[in-house]
Amino acid sequence: MAAPMQHMAAVCAEAERCMREALERGEPPGAEEVRRVTELFRQAEYREVADERIFHLILQILSRALQELRPPVTASAPSGGSWWDLSAECFRCLRNACAQCPTNQNTIRNVGLIEKATTLLQGSSTSNSSEESSLVAFRCGLQFLGNVAAGSQASQNSIWKHAFPHLFLNCLAHEDDKVAAYGSMVLYTCLDEDKMADLLDPANLNVALGVITAYRKRSDAEWLHLIVTERFFRCPELVNKMYTSQSHADRLTLLELILSKISEKSLFTEVEMTSMRQIAEFISDCFQKECRAVLKLAAPEDSEEEDSLVVIRLLDLLCEMTSDADHLTCLQCCPGLLETVVDTLRLTHLAGKQSKNVFTSTHSMSLGSDLTHAAVGFKAHLIRLIANLCYKNKENQDKIYQLDGIPLILDNCSIDDNNPFLNQWAIYAIRNLTEHNEKNQELIAGMQHQGLADTSLLESMGLHVEERDGRLLLKSVKKK
Repeated sequence: MAAPMQHMAAVCAEAERCMREALERGEPPGAEEVRRVTELFRQAEYREVADERIFHLILQILSRALQELRPPVTASAPSGGSWWDLSAECFRCLRNACAQCPTNQNTIRNVGLIEKATTLLQGSSTSNSSEESSLVAFRCGLQFLGNVAAGSQASQNSIWKHAFPHLFLNCLAHEDDKVAAYGSMVLYTCLDEDKMADLLDPANLNVALGVITAYRKRSDAEWLHLIVTERFFRCPELVNKMYTSQSHADRLTLLELILSKISEKSLFTEVEMTSMRQIAEFISDCFQKECRAVLKLAAPEDSEEEDSLVVIRLLDLLCEMTSDADHLTCLQCCPGLLETVVDTLRLTHLAGKQSKNVFTSTHSMSLGSDLTHAAVGFKAHLIRLIANLCYKNKENQDKIYQLDGIPLILDNCSIDDNNPFLNQWAIYAIRNLTEHNEKNQELIAGMQHQGLADTSLLESMGLHVEERDGRLLLKSVKKK
């Protein structure tokens, strides 16, 4: 250990001498001396014997850089690029020094380098983004913050104090992919449960909204995905506020992220499960309030209004949630949800009969050939949701009876090119509606005698009616 310590001391002393001489001459010091220390810090044995003097020297350099780069002086000034280059090298040096080294993390924080770095990065983020030297400094500075925050609650709190919300907002809105990625990494690392209250403040909600907007533009951004799925989803109140304040485009992105979380089928902790149930109830409320917007898709111009697309995604999400036992029970009890789904099915079915549109049943493929249309499958998903909500739930089975929903489902069980698997979901719905429910069984059986549904329709669903002891019974068709 003596050899690395002596070598480190010698390198630091030489760097300090050269830089002080340059500063005394009023010139930006060269980055070469700092680069020598940066290279040494790549090795753990040198990080462990780091001389605190080097961190004080870097603090002096960054302080001077702040003065030199303060407006009206910009990165395009003769010495601006040199100061940004030197700042970038200082950030690299600090980044390496912090790697898996709590001692250096603490020293760097205690000498005030986190505050100085975040202040300088604010200037870098607002400088001319086409200036490569300032952009490189910005990237390196964010990497330093990521390393100094790793595993250090005290450093995370310090970064949050000096960087939130402005630096994070700048990173999320930045056009450079690396800046957005590194900034998201720092945000994810610092954002613990105690800091969620800061995001709920209306003055700071733009940070949470900025995460969704940034993810919409960069859907492969892993850190942004983790911020939403592992941080935001633990706070249903934040999800509610975000959705209420978002554009339709960002709402679609948020709903896609919720859908991806539900579709993971991974084991949720009790906290996550409680939060996701509350989010499920919120999704139910949103669907009930917004569902009629989907009727815009029946317009002659066949436009895909964004608010209509949101309704479609809300329905997809409810279908997926009710396919999971952990969410099914709470949604089966949501006031008004089942009634709204039946009402929406009735309205879209009527809209399809009144004029030729995407809700019209077709076998010609004239409409169904466009399987990319957002409304394709919408009625099938409504019936799927009805089936799920009635699964082993006598109260909801009886509600469908009271809402006269069974004839409506039977009237929607023919083959429809605009609704793939409509017939299968109708069969599943009838199965769930009639399970241990004699009233619904008798209703369907009686419909054949009343002429409301012919035998071929029931048989296409795998069912047939037989009379026994004066009663009509609905039974499955036995396969030969």
